Amino acid sequence: MAARGRVVVMHFAGQMPLAGIAWQALHYLAGLRALGYDVWYVEDHGANPYDPRLNSIVADNAPNIAYLAQLMTRFGFEGRWAYWDAIRDEYHGLTRAAVHALFRDSDALLNVCGATRLREHHLACPRRLMIDTDPVYEQIKYAEADPAARAYLDAHTHFFTYGENVGGPGWIVPLCGVHWKATRPPVVLEFWPADAIGGACFSTVATWENKGKDIVFQGERYVWSKHVNFLRFIDLPRQANRCFTVALNSAPDDAQREIAGHGWTVIDARDVSLGIDAYRAFIRGSRGEFTVAKDIYVRPRSGWFSDRSVCYLAAGRPVVTMNTGFSRFYPVGEGLFEYADAAEALAAIAAIEADYPRHARAARDLAAEYFAADRVLPEMMTSAGL
Repeated sequence: MAARGRVVVMHFAGQMPLAGIAWQALHYLAGLRALGYDVWYVEDHGANPYDPRLNSIVADNAPNIAYLAQLMTRFGFEGRWAYWDAIRDEYHGLTRAAVHALFRDSDALLNVCGATRLREHHLACPRRLMIDTDPVYEQIKYAEADPAARAYLDAHTHFFTYGENVGGPGWIVPLCGVHWKATRPPVVLEFWPADAIGGACFSTVATWENKGKDIVFQGERYVWSKHVNFLRFIDLPRQANRCFTVALNSAPDDAQREIAGHGWTVIDARDVSLGIDAYRAFIRGSRGEFTVAKDIYVRPRSGWFSDRSVCYLAAGRPVVTMNTGFSRFYPVGEGLFEYADAAEALAAIAAIEADYPRHARAARDLAAEYFAADRVLPEMMTSAGL
């Protein structure tokens, strides 16, 4: 049977030693393949890779390339990937000529996270989908008429965002003619075996402080980092009298001591994020997820929802997360809860504990109905003319 079309998925291979990034890419790759597309992976944005062991950007690409090659082979994409080492101007996996031909011959490229600033060989592809996984920032940059931001977005032909409420009630940023359409984090359910047993502790995985992407719009500063909201709810473990674990990246020692002093078990995120199996085991071994959202998602009512939280739901782990406006689009109160203050967060935890098996089953059911790749991706691809 002929493929539905040839699709190139572009992402952060240089970040892929972080398991959350790897799972995000895999859900697109495997989800599109299951729908019948001829799927390829290319990472050629040219930025230096990240080494989570050192918590820094490095010049040595070899570990990232080896990780990517192993991952692609394991999931059936051997010979269908390429990585551009911009420092040495070398391609790995596919050759440079093969990569350029791939874009010429493909029906669409998916720029997941907007990871790549499109260049000439990308523009040969007729459908160029921007998948904005971090809403508000790019919309503000575009509305402020930032020339680089406009050129970056305008290189695409179709625009999708995890901010399902972009342009909806409470939304504050003019869209300036960009036709953003809502999409959701897809999940391949078979990757996440579910049960209704659950572990002892609610948990989450987070970078403590992200820097460099705070932004001001109409006199208001919107903060990119999660730690600001985390500190608002730091006392929740004591208030709930429950076990809470946070796997943290880049938290200084004094911050870790403060967090632990409020009843959290603090572990190094690298212990659960350097391998996709360890990451999955951490989620499946949790009671559920309690997490916050970045200020930049919350106050503009973006409707954003986390792809990591989707993995918790798929594994049958209830999720308690901050209200960004997402409940306009899928139900809360069974398996998934939103909160704006500590009282609502505590009520959600209590409800889960009152009937854990019911909420665990509801979490999986919600993932299947609203986030399954075979539901999310067809709508997006049809909207893009495929």
